[in-house]
Amino acid sequence: MGGRRIAIGGARQRTILALLLLNPGRIVSVDTLMETVWNGSPPATARTQVAICIAALRKRFKAEGSDADVIVTAHPGYLLALENHYVDSVEFDQLTATAQKALEEHRVADAAHAYEQALALWRGPALAGVAGALVEDETARLEELRLATYDAYVAAKLEHGCYRELIPDLVTVVRDHPLRERSRGALMLAQYRVGRRAEAMETFREGRARFIEDLGLEPGPELQQLHDAILRDDPSLAPPVTAVRATPEERQIPLELPANVPAFSGRLSQLALLDGLVDHEGGERSLPAALITGSAGVGKTGLALHWSHSVADRFPDGLLYADMTGHDESRLPASPEAVLGWFLRSLGVPEADVPAAVHERVALYRSLLVDRKVLIVLDDVLTFDQICALIPGSPRCCVVVTSRCQLEQLVVRHGALRIDLDELTRQEATGLLERIIGEERVRFAKADADRLVELCDRLPLTVRIAAAKLAAKPHWSVGHLVSRLANEQHRLDELSAGDLRIRSSFERSYRALPANAAELYQRLALLEMPNFAGWVGAALLDENIDTAEGLMEQLVDAQLLHTMGFDVTGQPRYRFRNLSRLYAREVAQREGNALEQREALGRAFRSWLAIAEHARWRERDHHTGQQTGSIWQLMPDPAVLDKLTASAADWFAVERLALISVIDQAALWGMDQLSQDLTTLLVAPMESRRCG
Repeated sequence: MGGRRIAIGGARQRTILALLLLNPGRIVSVDTLMETVWNGSPPATARTQVAICIAALRKRFKAEGSDADVIVTAHPGYLLALENHYVDSVEFDQLTATAQKALEEHRVADAAHAYEQALALWRGPALAGVAGALVEDETARLEELRLATYDAYVAAKLEHGCYRELIPDLVTVVRDHPLRERSRGALMLAQYRVGRRAEAMETFREGRARFIEDLGLEPGPELQQLHDAILRDDPSLAPPVTAVRATPEERQIPLELPANVPAFSGRLSQLALLDGLVDHEGGERSLPAALITGSAGVGKTGLALHWSHSVADRFPDGLLYADMTGHDESRLPASPEAVLGWFLRSLGVPEADVPAAVHERVALYRSLLVDRKVLIVLDDVLTFDQICALIPGSPRCCVVVTSRCQLEQLVVRHGALRIDLDELTRQEATGLLERIIGEERVRFAKADADRLVELCDRLPLTVRIAAAKLAAKPHWSVGHLVSRLANEQHRLDELSAGDLRIRSSFERSYRALPANAAELYQRLALLEMPNFAGWVGAALLDENIDTAEGLMEQLVDAQLLHTMGFDVTGQPRYRFRNLSRLYAREVAQREGNALEQREALGRAFRSWLAIAEHARWRERDHHTGQQTGSIWQLMPDPAVLDKLTASAADWFAVERLALISVIDQAALWGMDQLSQDLTTLLVAPMESRRCG
């Protein structure tokens, strides 16, 4: 009320209120309420319980400041009073009726405006989190009504001569509803009318493949006829003569950003850094540019789009966006030549005037942008060479790049602001969960919510996937999903929704690794300790430390391993995120050799024992050299070993958790003597101190 959110407690209250909202001004019988709330099997006390829920709802509305009755008793049930109250579904119906009347009177612009107002009333899925067969059926009807209204809006805009501005949203709708022929046809027509004939053909080909794969059918006759008409440049596809054309200046302003990320959470410091790119006004300066890097699922694209939408009004000459598909195995990475072609056409260059040679496209692109303020977002970039030609020369523009890769040249050559994204804080992650499933649901299961986001590694992608599951299944408790995710063998399977799969993100990064780095990735995941030094990789591969650390840095660059800086012994330390470790173990089980893995673990465990022996030896005032009879073989240079154990106490403090883990793991792998030796080595000093 008054623009505030009001949490309605209890599933039954929400279902009853939903039924009344679905029938504004109409009586909903108590029998209907009972049948819906209890799914056709109401208990003997159902009528009384419905009355209790109605009383609770009335009390809540009164407490929130509603003077007039919202819910009125009317035989044989209740109704939602419309007088003095606003219901968005009623306004939606009124606006769509206004739009239809305007179309009948050939007032296309007015119709498009009314449709746009109607669609703006939607704030997400209708009746999210409300259960009941009748409510779910109505939810599906409302979603279909929304899509049908969007199709009517698009048709009106196309008739009015607006094409380019429709394309970004149509791309999103077609991606979300690939079998919706009317939306796909509208996208093809819009693409064709702005000179993107090849893209229109590709839109049809993608749709046809999806129809055959999912339904075993060809697209309908209307879509096929449109495809054939585009092939032959049928004159019937020309814009309507009566269409109101935008001015040339308006046609040259691209607005291509995908939809903003819903329920965006956290990243305040990173947003402030990005704001610094556009806060500087005047003076000689270089092109403002930012590189957002991080692992799969960490929210690189979400941050880029959220910030870009927030500053869109600072770029009056347009917003360019390109998905460079750098890590999409289903498609080849976008070529600079192709993207330049898209951008030039978006900036108003007719298809016939787009140069064929790449260097000519670059020159024209930079010339067009020299006096314009345009924001350019290049998403999912694989290499610097992929985007070098897309960097404008004008400091009036701004470029934001997202990538899992380092792209050092972008920083060195263009001074790009580098933003390395890590996981969300626990508060930010639970805040994201709240925004999607509701504050009340999280508040009543705070401990489970905290555990849930930890199981998701506090990554925006996986938290969103988990939240989407809970939103789709309101009968699930947060604890129930936690119990499902607690099973490590199934966690990666659970964290998938449609084409969003965290496993496939890891797969793309893993497949790009050289063989020795991939092998190290598998073997590191077999260790149970929370973090480890570079020499551990050397032991696992039976390599020298420099080589092993180089491979570990490759894993860091691939966002499969993460750094923790240097420990007090001067060694770099690394860690896995839990989900990356689970994927690495899957690969190790599928592709690794069990005997070689056992040997690798044995070398690593013996290495811990050897260093621990040397550290104890150093504690007994042997400050240099190597103890006689040590089993250490991986570091022939005594200086390296001395450096590790320069302060035995520091080394034992750093490796304490690892040593405990080694004792347990060695025993589990049948290396009992090694486990006992290490236990004795760690316990002996404590026994000596106790005796003394």
